[in-house]
Amino acid sequence: MRHAFFLLAAICHAQPLATFLNPPANETPGAPAIACRELRQLTGFEFTIESAVLTPAEGDTPEFCRVMGQILPEIRFEVALPTRWNRRFMMTGSGGYAGDSLDSPQRLRLRTIAMRQGFAAAVTNTGHDSRDEPLATFAVNRQKLLDYAFRSLHVTAEAGKKITAAYFGIKPTRSYYQGCSTGGRQGLILAQRYPNDFDGIVAGAPVLNFSGTMMSFACREQALAAAPVPYAKLAFLSDKIYALCDDKDGLKDGLIDDPRRCNFQPSRDLPRCAAGTAGSNCFTDAEIGTLEKIYGDITLDGKRLFPGWPVGAEVAGADGRSGWERWIVNETPEKTISYQFADSFFRYMAFPRKEQAVDLPSFDVATHAPRLDWIHNILDATDPDLTSFRDRRGKMLRYFGWADQSLNAQMGIDYYESVLQKMGPGTPDFFRFFLQPGVFHCGGGVGPGSFEPLLVVVDWVERGIAPDRITAARIVDGKTVRTRPLCPYPQTAKYKGSGSIDEAANFHCQAP
Repeated sequence: MRHAFFLLAAICHAQPLATFLNPPANETPGAPAIACRELRQLTGFEFTIESAVLTPAEGDTPEFCRVMGQILPEIRFEVALPTRWNRRFMMTGSGGYAGDSLDSPQRLRLRTIAMRQGFAAAVTNTGHDSRDEPLATFAVNRQKLLDYAFRSLHVTAEAGKKITAAYFGIKPTRSYYQGCSTGGRQGLILAQRYPNDFDGIVAGAPVLNFSGTMMSFACREQALAAAPVPYAKLAFLSDKIYALCDDKDGLKDGLIDDPRRCNFQPSRDLPRCAAGTAGSNCFTDAEIGTLEKIYGDITLDGKRLFPGWPVGAEVAGADGRSGWERWIVNETPEKTISYQFADSFFRYMAFPRKEQAVDLPSFDVATHAPRLDWIHNILDATDPDLTSFRDRRGKMLRYFGWADQSLNAQMGIDYYESVLQKMGPGTPDFFRFFLQPGVFHCGGGVGPGSFEPLLVVVDWVERGIAPDRITAARIVDGKTVRTRPLCPYPQTAKYKGSGSIDEAANFHCQAP
């Protein structure tokens, strides 16, 4: 079963058409140097060109050369080459366990956006087809695991650039990557393993500690199986949390700017039901015990293995449904997405050998966590040494919604602080991290989550304009209802004391 929940960064962040149509400064636009179909001649040991077809303009899609190809064993890729080229190459990331069809509506939409801006755009299925190998089932094949983890990104980038250079007769001047969730992890992997592939990287809400995330999903699902928290109580839970936490930043505005300041403790801060009862405005001892586990760290021998879940995602988004729905607590008996992702991870990816099989109910932190080191080294994007990426003047922007219901934002903070420790005070010169209060996974929620990350990175790479603050918007039914500045961590947005709290101009970024 496929889920379209680990999404790409560009979903909520389409750029204005005119922004990128012009090439970098002092350069002329690119135009085809050969016929599209001649690209078929590039087939060789490195990659196979399956087809190269000139596609006429239609609607808002410009004329382009569509190249379909494959890299052994099963890495399928597409490169879309617009006739009017801005001299830039861009690759977008994947979602979840990837394996998406290159013709999926989401991919086609993102391709159209990129080409309208003049980019040569590439994408890959990461080495398997989810219709045949859903979730993590592909990972029993070691090569497909390696392709998914990191190899497919690099070889697709190399193939895409070669094809682009052959078509236009000149190499791309700049190369950019953009992705969210799994796509965010892929962006970090590129910076860590292949620092020469991209000049600028947008890594949104990355599942950078994939193995730790799956471990946290397992522990949470076990707690919920033993003592469920009813979906009907999530609104009450949210009300209690926001009443306690909203004004900790000095402004009551329906947002929790930093959940760490709240110090919410279910056993202390929630009303308990009388013994033997289970009312709608209280929580049973068992329910409170489950919530304590969800919000608490996962530890082993006194060491934190993975952070507890931040508060904030319990709130209802624009659709009136809790952010926890489908990921943490279902209203229906169907297994949550977290359960399905984690169960597949342990069965096929972490412990693929039948004699070592581990399903979700049988996962044990003390027994199994130490055995995750091998998959951690292959899959996780937690290496803080970005020396090579920095030295080649790469720039990376990373963002994370504080109310992300799918991935733990604290995981993102922990990684950035590890990079600061490794790389020193000059880290913000090439890598900046932005937290988004009230924002769900890759967008949505109750906070301002819509902005233009690629525009920011292009300005940083090509014009030297580092992002000291980014204006983000909350858009409901096509209308902007609030704007706020996103500030580079550890700064946060502070109200100036006058003017509308829905206008970014009335806030400034302030260090803690």
